[in-house]
Order: sequence, then C-alpha cells, then structure tokens
Amino acid sequence: MEKLILSDDEWRSRLSDLAYKVTRQHGTERAFTHDDFPDVAGTFRCQCCGAPLFDAEDKFDSGCGWPSFTAPIDGEIVGESEDRSFAMRRTEVHCNRCDAHLGHVFPDGPAPTGLRYCINGVALDFQPEE
Repeated sequence: MEKLILSDDEWRSRLSDLAYKVTRQHGTERAFTHDDFPDVAGTFRCQCCGAPLFDAEDKFDSGCGWPSFTAPIDGEIVGESEDRSFAMRRTEVHCNRCDAHLGHVFPDGPAPTGLRYCINGVALDFQPEE
C-alpha cells in the first residue's frame, strides 16, 4: 500500500471544513448527521484518499448515531491506536493509507465479530456497486 502524504494546506483545499476537522484533527461530527447513505450494495471509502474501508454488507444500525460496521474490508487498511482523550480509554481507528481519523471501535457489536466500528460519516464516501 502506497502512503498518501499531503501538506496541511493540501488537505484543507481537498476537504470540507467538517471533513478536515474530523479526519485531520481527530474531531467528531454530531450524532445522527449522516443517515443519508443509501441502503444498497457498495463500498464505503476513505473521504481523504479513496481507500476501500468497509463493505455495505457489514453496516448495521447500532442506534449510536454514527455509521457502524462489524469489520473493515481489509484489516491492513484500517489501523488502530489508543485514544485517551476526554478522560476515556478508547481504540481509535484510522486509514493506514493517509492517516485519516475515522472513528473508534468498541467490543459491543453483533456477531460474527462482536465489534462495532463507529465511524464518522463525513470520513466516508459511499460508492454503490455497479
């Protein structure tokens, strides 16, 4: 996988203000602001670099207010790191290709993985299957 490295100014010119805040500055969008993704087959890609992150088949309604998935398409593209912000200990997930902050993963998801990848909708770009 080829790493995508851009300057701060290049990221700012490519992304909306909210997408920049979330993906480049580890922000979080308000809950229930991205329920507009179609409910069809397709791939959720990184808003910053286009890397394929999650398959629509692995998306589920967790009720948390953010798109939730049971697993990434490829464990190599979605990386994890420890997040100790806001006096909590969580596992942050990011795109390994461009280092975009995506959201967090929690151990309270459904089978088969038992995981809930809670992802900021603004960090995703949906591509329907053709």
